[in-house]
Amino acid sequence: MVYAKGLFSAISQTPVGQAPAQKPQPMQRSALTSYLNLPPAGIIILSGIVLAMHVGKIPPALPVLQHALNVSLVQAGFLLSAVQLAGMALGVLAGMTADRIGLRRSLLIGQLILATASFAAMAVTQPIGLLLLRALEGMGFLLAALAAPSLIRQLVRPSQLPLYLGLWSTYMGTGIALALLGGPLALHWLGWQGWWVLLGLLSCAIALWVRYAIPSDRTRAHAAQASVPPAPAAPAQLPWWKPLALTLRHRGPWQVALLFALYSSQWLAVIGFLPALYAQAGLGATQAGALTALASFINVVGNITAGRLLQQGWCARHLLWIGFSCMGVGAALIFGLWTEGQPMLRYLAVLMFSAVGGMIPTVLFSLAVRVAPNEYTVSTTVGWMQQCSSAGQFLGAPLVAWVASQVGGWHWTWALTGTAACLGLWIARRVRFQPHR
Repeated sequence: MVYAKGLFSAISQTPVGQAPAQKPQPMQRSALTSYLNLPPAGIIILSGIVLAMHVGKIPPALPVLQHALNVSLVQAGFLLSAVQLAGMALGVLAGMTADRIGLRRSLLIGQLILATASFAAMAVTQPIGLLLLRALEGMGFLLAALAAPSLIRQLVRPSQLPLYLGLWSTYMGTGIALALLGGPLALHWLGWQGWWVLLGLLSCAIALWVRYAIPSDRTRAHAAQASVPPAPAAPAQLPWWKPLALTLRHRGPWQVALLFALYSSQWLAVIGFLPALYAQAGLGATQAGALTALASFINVVGNITAGRLLQQGWCARHLLWIGFSCMGVGAALIFGLWTEGQPMLRYLAVLMFSAVGGMIPTVLFSLAVRVAPNEYTVSTTVGWMQQCSSAGQFLGAPLVAWVASQVGGWHWTWALTGTAACLGLWIARRVRFQPHR
C-alpha cells in the first residue's frame, strides 16, 4: 500500500526549480490545534491514516457485500484494487497537479472527494456502482497522499523532519489496521453503507481540521521567502512533458517502478483476501478482522527497520532480496497444500510476509532519489513509481481471485505471487544504484 511511502518522498516532492526548505520559521498555530496540543504535521499524519482507512474498508466488508450486492469473487478482487485506478492512470500528473494548485488545497480536495464518494454509496444497488465510486475514491486518495509529505516538510524544522517522515511512513499500515479492527463492529451496527458514511464523515472532519489548523500555501510561501535565500535559476519553465520524457528514457526509474508494482500486487492480494479466507474457515468477523489488522500493522515494522538499516550502511539490493524472498516463501506457506491443517504456521507465514516485505517500499523510495536522471526529475520518478504501484495493486488482486475461481480454491494462488517475487529478485539484481547527476 503498499505501501509506506513517506520516509523519503518529501525529498521527491520538491517543486521543480525550488530550493529545499532550510529552516522554516515556526507557523502560528490555530486555537484548535493549540488546544489539542497537536502540531500541524501531526494533523497531516492523521489525515494520511484516514486515507488508508478508506483503502482498508473493503476487506472486512467483503462477506457482507457478497451477500448484499451479489458480488462475485473476481468482482471482490476489483473492489479491493479499484481505488488504485486513478493512481495507475494519473500518478505522475497528480504529483504535478498538487504542486500547481497548492499542497494544502490538494489535500483538502482529496479528502472531500473521498467523503463525497462514500456518501454516494448509500444509493448503490449494483457492484458496478460501487466499483465506479472506488475509482473516484482513488482520485481523492492520490491528490491527498502525494501532497502530504511535502506539506509535512514545509511545516516542521529540519531537525524534526526525520521523526515526522518516519511517522508518516506508517500511515498505510496503521490506517488499514484500524479499518480492519473497527470495520466488523461498524458493519454489525451500521451495515456496509453506514460504514461508508462513517468514513466519509471522518474525511469531512479531517478536512475541516486541515482547513483551520494548517497555514495556507500563501502564508507558508511568505515564511519561506523570509528564511530561505532565492533559489538559483532552474528549468522551471520547461514544458511539463520534458521531465517525464527524460525520466522514461532511463532504465533506473523503470526498474524501481516495476519493483514497486511487483511488491504492491503481492501485498494487497494476500492481505486483502485474508478476511474472506478466515470467514470461509469459520472464524467470526471480529476475529478475522483482528488477525488481518495485525498482519497489516506489522508491515510498519519493516518500513521502519529498513530506514534504520539503510542509515547504518546496509546494501539496498540485499534488503530487496531479503524482502522479496520472504514474500515468495511466505505466500507458498500461506496458500500451499503442504500447510493445510496448520493454521498457526500459515498465520506466522502471513506475519513474515507482511513484516519483512515491508522493507521493500522504504528501500525503493530511497532509491528513487538516486536513480532519477537528475535532481529535477526526482518528483517525476516518484510519481512514476506510484503509478506503477497502483497498476500492480489494480491487477494483482483480481488475478489471484481469478486463479482461485478457476482451480476451485486458493491452493495454487501462491504460484502467481511467487512468480512476482522471483521477478522482483531478478530485477533487483540489475538495478544500478547510482546517484542522479
